[in-house]
Amino acid sequence: MTLNLKSLLLSSSILVMAASGAFAEVVLNRGNNGDPESLDPHKTSTVSEANIMRDLFLGLTAHDAKAELIPGAAESWEVSEDGKVYTFKMRAGATWSDGSPVTAQDFVYSWQRVVNPDTAAEYAYMLAPIVNAEAITAGEMTLDQLGVKAIDDLTLEVTLGAPTPYFLEMLTHQATYPVQKANVDAHGPDFTKPGNLVSNGPYVLESFVPNDRIKLAKNAAFYDAANVAIDAVYFYPTEDRAAALKRFEAGELDMNDDFPTEQLTEIKAKLGEQVKVGPYLGTYYYAFKMIDAPWTIPELRHAISMAIDREYLAEEVWQNTMLPSYSFVPPGIEGYTSSVLDYAEMSQLDREDKAREVLEGLGYTPENPLPMEIRFNTSENHNNTAVAIQEQLKPLGIEVTLMNTDAPTHFGFLEQKTGDFDVARAGWIADYKDPENFLALCKTGTGNNYSSYSDAGYDELLAKAAAEADPAARMASLSQAEAIGVARDLCIVPLMFYSYHSVVSDKVAGWEPNVMDIHPTRFLSKE
Repeated sequence: MTLNLKSLLLSSSILVMAASGAFAEVVLNRGNNGDPESLDPHKTSTVSEANIMRDLFLGLTAHDAKAELIPGAAESWEVSEDGKVYTFKMRAGATWSDGSPVTAQDFVYSWQRVVNPDTAAEYAYMLAPIVNAEAITAGEMTLDQLGVKAIDDLTLEVTLGAPTPYFLEMLTHQATYPVQKANVDAHGPDFTKPGNLVSNGPYVLESFVPNDRIKLAKNAAFYDAANVAIDAVYFYPTEDRAAALKRFEAGELDMNDDFPTEQLTEIKAKLGEQVKVGPYLGTYYYAFKMIDAPWTIPELRHAISMAIDREYLAEEVWQNTMLPSYSFVPPGIEGYTSSVLDYAEMSQLDREDKAREVLEGLGYTPENPLPMEIRFNTSENHNNTAVAIQEQLKPLGIEVTLMNTDAPTHFGFLEQKTGDFDVARAGWIADYKDPENFLALCKTGTGNNYSSYSDAGYDELLAKAAAEADPAARMASLSQAEAIGVARDLCIVPLMFYSYHSVVSDKVAGWEPNVMDIHPTRFLSKE
């Protein structure tokens, strides 16, 4: 049997290409600090969920590798002179992963779904600037009264109640991402399952094994697929930071967004430039269940807050990867001055003396201690923080017990608003660079208002700020709100400002440091 020359040359070429890895799939293994509670973008709330949503879906606007605003599903937009009407032009030819076109009507449907009270979207308030959004969520208006309409397939008009300088930034958040109506109608709650989910982002959902891994595959229908270098990305839940670090060192993970900070010096010595540490726009805090006694007492909440040694937590527990915090809003937002706790400038000894005096006045002493449970999601860092606070409070007559659960269970419990707890750990990472994004968490009825805080004056100041056209006056109203909700009432107990601390393999390119700590897979590559 003989082979003709053309066939022989073709066979040889294929073998050479295969041997050289020309057909090898480029795979990125990402550590993620927890399993998602949901893959429905309108029902997600955590950073770990946002990391996945950012790969699966694309909002009207997006962030690039440096967290700078770029066009997303909309290729351009115009804003009216009064700042209230946004006209978005959709990308012609952009499609869902099933090949159907992405249209303006997809966003009308999706945003109506977000504000629909039946959806129970925690982040419905992300669309609050839109005309009638809040009234619809409150059940006072119908969905068709939302200030959003499709002029044609490629033109979306959005009308706001007042100028909102950060509106385009808000649209990078996963709560504003589109879902396909036909997909939701066909599968109901199961539309997020592998094989069902239709997405419009750079990746599609291939598999999801809870507590093991999630696999996303490159979306060939994505408008910019030619510039997406990673063929498949695996997200692994890495609540155990020490175990995750070992997996990174073994080459099983290409990147992870946390590590045991108490080992920072040793880790930097071992891994060098693969360790990434820098400023991050976020706050680590505790929240009292303020509607339950005795946590209804402001003096008690402040006494406990005063007794917590934030400097020790930041410097010793977190090995200087955090900064002590006495306000909710972190520094670095242009034009804003935070309202800080009154005892921010007191020495720790003076704070402890004052706290002891208050506690004794309320009847709490080491001989008659106040029981208090701290709930937190599983991680060495959160555990070490809670243990340190436990030790700091004990001499003052606070008997602390600890309760830890995995992240989905922890935050699911807090979001229910019906569970009993004393104080719970949480953190807030900015969705957009504006103090309103932090302060909205203490607004009456907000989904992430874990303390169930409610104050009419606070809400009025946020509403005043939302309607204020003058930037300086707006920031002043927000600062006044923080003075009431945080400095006076402790709707949250600020403990530390975050820094990002990640490990990234030197085989990964395109990872850019930024204060949002956003690293979409579409902008990464791997050797």
